[in-house]
Amino acid sequence: MTEIRDNLLARITEAEREGWLGEVEGLQVSLAGAQDKLAQLAAEARRSHAVSLGMPAFGQIALGTRETKKPSPVDD
Repeated sequence: MTEIRDNLLARITEAEREGWLGEVEGLQVSLAGAQDKLAQLAAEARRSHAVSLGMPAFGQIALGTRETKKPSPVDD
């Protein structure tokens, strides 16, 4: 997408130099769309960073368990 934006900027410069006013206007619309898309992609990249919470080791899991009461014998 950055290559597209850079290409559009070069084409706008060329069109201005050649005096192609209609072409400049159309390229500027395309450039605005490319810049909006780049902004969207950057915002999405900031939101989607995964955070590693780590994998608990067996000892950490075992310490987190609770002991249960043994059932009391039933009187016959």
